[in-house]
Amino acid sequence: MNNDETTTSVGPPPGASDDLEPGSRIGDYVVQALIAKGGHGAVYQAEHRTLGRRAALKVMHGHLAGSTEMVARFVREARVVNQIHHPGIVDIYDIGTLPGGRPFCVMEFLAGRSLSALLAERGRLEVPVAVALLEQVCAALSAAHAAGVVHRDVKASNVMVDEADPPRAKLLDFGIAKVIDPGVEGLTRAGERLGTHSYMSPEQLVCGPVDARTDVYGLGVLLFHLLTGRPPFVGADPAEVERLHLQAPPPGVSRLAPVPPAFDAVVARCLAKRPDDRYPSADALAAALRAAAGQAGPEATRRARAIHLAFDAEAEDDEVVARQAEALEAAEAVLREAGWRTPLATATSLLALRLLPAGPDSAEDAGADAPDLARRLVQAARASAGDVADQLVVWLHEGSALVEGDEIVGGEVCRPEQWAPAAPPGVHATQAAVTRPA
Repeated sequence: MNNDETTTSVGPPPGASDDLEPGSRIGDYVVQALIAKGGHGAVYQAEHRTLGRRAALKVMHGHLAGSTEMVARFVREARVVNQIHHPGIVDIYDIGTLPGGRPFCVMEFLAGRSLSALLAERGRLEVPVAVALLEQVCAALSAAHAAGVVHRDVKASNVMVDEADPPRAKLLDFGIAKVIDPGVEGLTRAGERLGTHSYMSPEQLVCGPVDARTDVYGLGVLLFHLLTGRPPFVGADPAEVERLHLQAPPPGVSRLAPVPPAFDAVVARCLAKRPDDRYPSADALAAALRAAAGQAGPEATRRARAIHLAFDAEAEDDEVVARQAEALEAAEAVLREAGWRTPLATATSLLALRLLPAGPDSAEDAGADAPDLARRLVQAARASAGDVADQLVVWLHEGSALVEGDEIVGGEVCRPEQWAPAAPPGVHATQAAVTRPA
């Protein structure tokens, strides 16, 4: 394809119809029917003239063909997809230019519908279906990340589900993907925000650097959407939705849908505001999904210490709520410095975890200082937020954790609703925290 010829050609003006008629020949393909139209182009069902193979033909709108940047993005998407090669990502067969100058690409034809259409019909998906589909998207993104590609627009409308049994998911639309390669020039200008505001990560909203963990955030939004039938942050004003992405913890999915509470921790970690606090990879998230759904094997079990902090009553005064959040932030900083992970953090509660080493020395090693640490947490909260910290309920626990390598992805310690009951303010310990297993 000759980029110079393409970028200097100007198609019909906005509003003019440039639809392809059934029977039109594009290279070796014959157009059969229009499938869909979007802001950047139209997609047609087509068939190879001699092989009879069905394909999807994506053609840029004529009024955009004169934009060097738009054409460059169109061509770049095809090249990016072809360097990944994964069964969970739509395949691209060919790319070219129509006589009028519009670029087109010939893609794998997918019989089925988007996840957004499926959600519009069902409202939400059952846990086994949601986990099975999202695992496939995780695998596709893992392959993309291994190839140095960050998708940046993971959402329900960019995932196609076919009609197989069980259904298979395919990831689409790498049009705004980021190639993490210092030798490849990007197309994103400084200060330019790319993505969908209801799915965008905090770093995308502030035009910060992106990496694989940006897609983990998108996967977390998608998981929430699949399980509850709605994104975690909604509103009529896009600016308010963006503020929630930047500042607010996500609602608990188990409060909105009949799903295991373990999914609350999975979603909360995906949607952590700091990339460092999210799952480090799509594969780690997939393992956490399996664990939350009770699908992990016993070989992935380890012992871990847990500390759960919560306020004994939900405040109604905005100032008190803000001070509670400040107290938990101060406690979280102490936990991080001590090497604990905080997979679940809300405005009124915090869960911290730390793996115990395998073997006979675990009794004297990591986590054995939990009682002293708990007292330090209350002191830090009081120093930061004053007497509001006197209402903190702190529980210490030890139990089983499901792990992927050294990464806690689920297990009993991730379910404080089972071992941290309502109690008076102060530091408490479960029997498991004070009586070690033989």
